Amino acid sequence: MPLDDSEPGSNSLRNGRRLGQLGFTMIELIMVMVLVGVVAVFVVPRINDSDFNARGFHDGTLAFLRYAQKTAIAQRRTVCVAFTADSATLTIASAANTNSCDTNLAGPSGETPGRIAAGAGIAYQTVPGPFFFTALGQPSLPLALQVTQAGTPIGVAITVEAETGYVHD
Repeated sequence: MPLDDSEPGSNSLRNGRRLGQLGFTMIELIMVMVLVGVVAVFVVPRINDSDFNARGFHDGTLAFLRYAQKTAIAQRRTVCVAFTADSATLTIASAANTNSCDTNLAGPSGETPGRIAAGAGIAYQTVPGPFFFTALGQPSLPLALQVTQAGTPIGVAITVEAETGYVHD
């Protein structure tokens, strides 16, 4: 007759361990704590870092300008982008063949007028003058827009090519 698992001296094994010894080993617990510590030290501060927010504003501005160009082509109207030191706003011409933007344009998220705004300490290095995309998607002027954080440039400048209106960084 086999020994009962509750009897002393029982050698019954389950998954390589004796019954009654289920759980994590000390090595496994220490390794998990080390991994959690590494994540806490390196990843969490980076998420809260303002560099992360500045790069997000840079990428958002890039997408915002692409949206403006594509809308100008799709609507066959001029789309204006008005820049301030820390934001940009979209308007559109109510009539074709005019560069006068007189109507608010909904942004990619549905807000009217379309607007992107920077966080604290994040801004454009220089604010361009009147800027718009024609109905063919061509810009009114070539654009090189640099996002800064506390005066320090973040990433590569956003460029709008003069002939094609191609928006890239």
